[in-house]
Amino acid sequence: MKLSSAISRNALLLGAFATVCTLLITLTWLGTHDHIAAAELQVRRQALLDLIPKGEHANDMLQDTLPAAADGSLLKLKQNRDIYRARNAQGQVIAVILPVRAPDGYSGDINALVAIAADLTVLGVKVISHRETPGLGDKIDTRKSSWIGQFTGKNPNNPAPTQWAVQKDGGSFDQLTGATISSRAVVNAVRDALQYASDNYPSLFAQGDTANVSH
Repeated sequence: MKLSSAISRNALLLGAFATVCTLLITLTWLGTHDHIAAAELQVRRQALLDLIPKGEHANDMLQDTLPAAADGSLLKLKQNRDIYRARNAQGQVIAVILPVRAPDGYSGDINALVAIAADLTVLGVKVISHRETPGLGDKIDTRKSSWIGQFTGKNPNNPAPTQWAVQKDGGSFDQLTGATISSRAVVNAVRDALQYASDNYPSLFAQGDTANVSH
């Protein structure tokens, strides 16, 4: 009888301990979840502002989006993402920021954002994730080098379509020393983003509140 009582008492204590632990974990999650979400939102906002600074648009780009589906289009996305639009004070769409994936990086996928103006000029390119070789391919990242800045000011016809390649392949773009594969992947991704913007121009740059993007 004493053994049975001891077992029951221990079971109750263990149950109470588990309940307290669960409660503490839940309270901790609730206390940190909002902070984590806010931090992630700020990172996304800053990535957009790195491409189109505050003084160059009048809207909240995070709140002005179009869907970009993972459907085998030129953007080569693995999952559904957002396309961001920048507007002027009159509400006109003056630029878009496209998510793009280069599946042919040296060490796997290279994910980037490409800002494109209404005249199809590249405003900037920002790599947001990659696994390229440190000291070589990782120089596609603006934190490592200014290499990616060579795309700014380019458009579908500058350079000519046949010149949208690294110099090693007969094109116009410098390749990173020791990282031709990484360089080639980014050049191809930016070229495809421009082609996507051209193909979907009426929808991307529609002046209404919403628009559907064709693929």
